[in-house]
Amino acid sequence: MTTILSGAPGAPAYPHAVDLDALRPRFDVLIDELSSQPFSAGALSKALAGGVSDAAAILRAIPIQEGRLLERGIGIIADLNPDLVVLTQNLRLPVTKTALELVEKNDPKHFRSLTLDADTGGRKTYTPDLIIVNRKTKLAHVVDVKRSLGSYEVSRINELKSRMLAAALVVPDLLYRDHHRLVAEEVRVVILNAENQRSDIAGGVWPLSDLDHLVEVGGAGKAIGMLRERFHARIDENWKLARNAFAGPMEERVRRGASADIADANGNEVCDPGSIAEVHQAASRGQIRVGFARIPRTGTG
Repeated sequence: MTTILSGAPGAPAYPHAVDLDALRPRFDVLIDELSSQPFSAGALSKALAGGVSDAAAILRAIPIQEGRLLERGIGIIADLNPDLVVLTQNLRLPVTKTALELVEKNDPKHFRSLTLDADTGGRKTYTPDLIIVNRKTKLAHVVDVKRSLGSYEVSRINELKSRMLAAALVVPDLLYRDHHRLVAEEVRVVILNAENQRSDIAGGVWPLSDLDHLVEVGGAGKAIGMLRERFHARIDENWKLARNAFAGPMEERVRRGASADIADANGNEVCDPGSIAEVHQAASRGQIRVGFARIPRTGTG
């Protein structure tokens, strides 16, 4: 995948902007909600005491919660633009064989004016993380948020983009039918990569730092970066508390085991090996256009 800089300096200034001080309390509530239960110091300490399997299970939950954090954080930031509607529910989109063939075998100009019925059957579906609709411009973005694309092969990314474009063909019908007659005259797809690497702006893969241009809110990328940092800092803090709480009793048991001397048959003091052995180590829509998301340039539509 070609790495392309966003060209953000050429983008227009937006009428709405993030106030980080005002957002911080809302972010803190979100972080508390998504980190307190699964990643509290008590839960982490219990996982450490449970062994490698329990510790691994709780660590695997971090990416899941971070994904939810990013989706909801984007929603909070998007609320700053009154023209936007952010949808996160009832978004399962059919991906038909016909739609996939249209996308894979044709130039976008040959299918961008098409729209398919959302009731179209098919076993394949695609569920985006978000659909963001601008009621003023009638532009809808189908958004997939990834924590990282580092482990993704290029072929896997291309397959995801094809599914997203195929699913986008039903978005206008879905919005109008199921979401209060929302109208979309153009649908664009975008994969947001939270780790800000392997970007392909023209091909619809954006760094999360370019969120400003998706929600048309200045400072949005910086704000979502701050949210991620605070979330990871909270988990790191809880991890240190759990580690210290877990290490304290273990070290005490080791000391007790080492000093619990017993006498052998000749009256000589020896260390009880059993005490040490017990210590365990922790481990009417008109023409519809479909395509990739684009960063706007000053003076252009």
